[in-house]
Amino acid sequence: TSAVAGGQISPFGHYREDEVTAEWMAQFRAALAYSWKRFQALVGDHYGIRWLRTYEETRRTAIESDWMDPYYPNARMLGPGDHPFPVDQAISFDTMYVETPRFMAQLTSEVLGAGGTIRMRRFEHLAEIATLPERLAFNCTGIGAKALVGDEVLTPVRGQLAVLQPQHEVRYAFAGNAGYMFPRGDGILLGGTFERGEWDATPQPVDIARILRSHRRLFAGLRCAA
Repeated sequence: TSAVAGGQISPFGHYREDEVTAEWMAQFRAALAYSWKRFQALVGDHYGIRWLRTYEETRRTAIESDWMDPYYPNARMLGPGDHPFPVDQAISFDTMYVETPRFMAQLTSEVLGAGGTIRMRRFEHLAEIATLPERLAFNCTGIGAKALVGDEVLTPVRGQLAVLQPQHEVRYAFAGNAGYMFPRGDGILLGGTFERGEWDATPQPVDIARILRSHRRLFAGLRCAA
């Protein structure tokens, strides 16, 4: 399902802080640091990754400094009059966005070009992995891990997306109560739902229509400068 993600590269994790160990957090931070560094090396049209100014609606009046600060470069707190959006407070910062279909296609091409093969196979039990001839396995099963390893805590979260025609003159992203707007080369992505425990991946027309209405209200008074 990563191929249909919005594509913002941001240090956000779905976990409960009171249910993870110090060792788990250390591993999480190490993975985040490595990922952040590697994506920067891939910026460009080849992988569909670019830096973009991002605005996020917030109720805070000051930026709270913590260990995630390095992942929000050029962060600034903006009050009324400092930004064009019809919200009171906002934070602006720079981060990377990935055009996920292009990124996934390029990775696939590189695997095949290096002599690799891609086989689709369903694993009913974790022990079946030990029967593979390969000596190294990467666990990227996502929500499939719930059944594969018997994880009773893992919970799916569904998000609806509306994709508009590309508008290359839009060179910023926004996230807030109205949802989020991520401009990519393959279209303008609008999102804004967070449906915990929902397994059905079927698009929901009613929810998508609501996302469109909320963004229409948010951007009704904005115009792109030449």
